[in-house]
Amino acid sequence: MDKLEGVCVPICTPFKEDGAALDEAGLEANIDSLVEAGVHIVAVNGGTGEFPFLSEPEKRRIAELAARRIDGRAKLIVQTSAIRTEDAIENAKHAEGAGADALLVLPPYFEGPGEDGVRWHYEQVAGAVKTPIMAYNIPVFTQFDITPEVFARLSRIEGVDYIKDSTGDAGRIEALAGQGARVFGGCDYLNLFNILAGAAGLFSGSGNAAPAEIVALWEHGRAGRMTEALALWERLRPISRLLWTLPFNPVAKAASDLTGRPAGLCRKPVMPLSEAEMQQVRDAVDALAG
Repeated sequence: MDKLEGVCVPICTPFKEDGAALDEAGLEANIDSLVEAGVHIVAVNGGTGEFPFLSEPEKRRIAELAARRIDGRAKLIVQTSAIRTEDAIENAKHAEGAGADALLVLPPYFEGPGEDGVRWHYEQVAGAVKTPIMAYNIPVFTQFDITPEVFARLSRIEGVDYIKDSTGDAGRIEALAGQGARVFGGCDYLNLFNILAGAAGLFSGSGNAAPAEIVALWEHGRAGRMTEALALWERLRPISRLLWTLPFNPVAKAASDLTGRPAGLCRKPVMPLSEAEMQQVRDAVDALAG
């Protein structure tokens, strides 16, 4: 299997009926838009996809729809985490059967295990499937930090091939890339730095609003075209920072709506943005035009 690299957009999950139901046609249309913009990888059921507020049947339906719609035009990552290892294994098997190219897997969260238990968890999931696993490090939510040293040990497990790091620590990307890890940067405001630091790819929520621009940033940065990259980064910076200043998912969905990929509101209990917050999103989207 080809190694994953490039721009991954964790797609928003569109809802209708005030969040009561999935908007399947909207999801398919938005996937088409991302692929046509040149996005290399689409991720579903991630944090940006509101996975904590999706039922298990909904998550599986989304994975199946995404795999069929992408149809080889881009790579597909499915987030398959669960607190119980048995559930994570079942999720992984389903995503593999649906056609995922990689599985995004958190350590067990909410008063979860230490490193030995985390390692056991990844060993069991990796042993149950053939699809590569991307460890997902976001310790603010899991309370377990996959440091570069820890990942060096986890990566000895056959099948644990990637790490997504969402700590927001620029030094982590450099350290992970420096030790040979295939690391995907998970913080939008570090996108340009992550490219220059040697990341294998970007997990970019702002790609829901600016997929072609993020792809162009990736291409300019990788080619060393710094004048073009810096000019583009000036346009991307407002939305990239806003995602990490205001509530992330409502901003991602609002920006997706404003740029032609309707996603609806977040599923409650995540509440809509205030009018003042919406104006900040409008201003950040306007900045994309330069």
